[in-house]
Amino acid sequence: MKVRTRVEEPADAPAVRRVHMAAFPGPEEADLVDALRRDPAWLPGLSVVAVDGGGLVVAHALLTRLRVGRGKGLALAPVAVAPECQRRGVGERVVRAALEFAEEAGERLVVVLGDPAYYGRFGFTPAARHGVTGPFEVPEEVFQVLPLTAYDGNPRGHCGYPEPFEAAAVGS
Repeated sequence: MKVRTRVEEPADAPAVRRVHMAAFPGPEEADLVDALRRDPAWLPGLSVVAVDGGGLVVAHALLTRLRVGRGKGLALAPVAVAPECQRRGVGERVVRAALEFAEEAGERLVVVLGDPAYYGRFGFTPAARHGVTGPFEVPEEVFQVLPLTAYDGNPRGHCGYPEPFEAAAVGS
């Protein structure tokens, strides 16, 4: 499927919400994106969409600010692909684009909670190998990090997710 990726524009917000609503069984991820847009963790240049040939938003990947120990990193979440575009490489394209924008911005570390088989293709490895821990009780291999080019061994430590993530976890 032919798509192009770009930074989300303000006018894309309804289309991004539509993609999340279609990709997930409930509104939690769409609500999380909306809440993150209003949070200081929001980094406009790191919300990335994939659009089809007609300009329709068909996928979204979001990176927001995350505290790691005494430093900072990024959280990759949520990621959504419209059902009609799934299993066609669109999700991989939008995630790779978001990670490239993070590299260009000089970021050091990206954290993700997800399937190791999927996120491993981007270079994510268990966070514990990098001295990073998370607030969620999940198998070690599910909480992962991707050190970017600027990573020099720091930040390390416990991750503090932005408040909207905490509120979403409580609501689950």
